[in-house]
Amino acid sequence: MTEPTTTPPPAPPSAPPPAPSSTSVTSRPTGITILAVLSAIGGILGILGGVALIGLGGLGAAATGEAAMFGLGAVFGILALATGLASLAFAYGAWTLQPWAWTLGVVLQGASIVLAVIAIIGGSDISSQIIGVAIAGIILYYLMQPNIKAAFGRA
Repeated sequence: MTEPTTTPPPAPPSAPPPAPSSTSVTSRPTGITILAVLSAIGGILGILGGVALIGLGGLGAAATGEAAMFGLGAVFGILALATGLASLAFAYGAWTLQPWAWTLGVVLQGASIVLAVIAIIGGSDISSQIIGVAIAGIILYYLMQPNIKAAFGRA
């Protein structure tokens, strides 16, 4: 006697891959990624520098007996802390393409230019400040590009 042959049931058809949705997240431009990473590094260094300035200001005041030394160190240390925290905030916002990060980036670069001009007026070497102004200007120009503004949700 022969055994009845059974055929296995046909395999279910595989589902086609999902079509890309029109609401997919905008990809982050490479320049924004670079700015975010460099801003995070600068923010961490700014925070460390701020803490060091506050500490060294206290050390200088103790060594010289002049309280103004601590006050000066504290003021510059707090400014360095604030700019370091703002740089970290920009890094996070740029990495995640938050709309507020574009504004923060423009403000930070504008402040950098203003501080460089103040330093030049105060007697700082102009050649060292020109590099900072040029970098801030290039970053501002980049942030003003229509495709970069659009990546941050600004039109």
